[in-house]
Amino acid sequence: MNSEPTAPAVPRFDTKLAVLLRDDLEPWQRLNVTAFLVSGLGSRLPEVIGEPYEDADGVGYLPMFRQPVLVFEGAKETLTAAHGKALSRALPRAVFTADLFATGHDEANRAAVRAVPTSALDLVGLSVYGPRNAVDKVLKGARMHP
Repeated sequence: MNSEPTAPAVPRFDTKLAVLLRDDLEPWQRLNVTAFLVSGLGSRLPEVIGEPYEDADGVGYLPMFRQPVLVFEGAKETLTAAHGKALSRALPRAVFTADLFATGHDEANRAAVRAVPTSALDLVGLSVYGPRNAVDKVLKGARMHP
């Protein structure tokens, strides 16, 4: 009889929460873009948020995503294609453009995106949420972030 503890079963979610980053970003940019992008999904999609946390002393902590966030990378063309697929499937999404590295606050960020037509956005990051198979199709050509 095996006396080693078994790991709890990891649920397979029917949905996927993913971030796609352009592969030419600096490390600090990758982290910053990822943080901004997932905040967009968490703020508008209550179903992606789990319950609040509490430690053994009863100290409470904010809830986080209920499922893993998968991070991918790809060339600029991969990001542009993924954006188009996310739009055509009407999946919830957030974008981060290169222009946002030069802004300093939310209002300026929104103005920078608003100033550029959809087809001309200089995308450096995209987050998307939806049914697993739909998100997989959006991310076709991207690879897992190392």
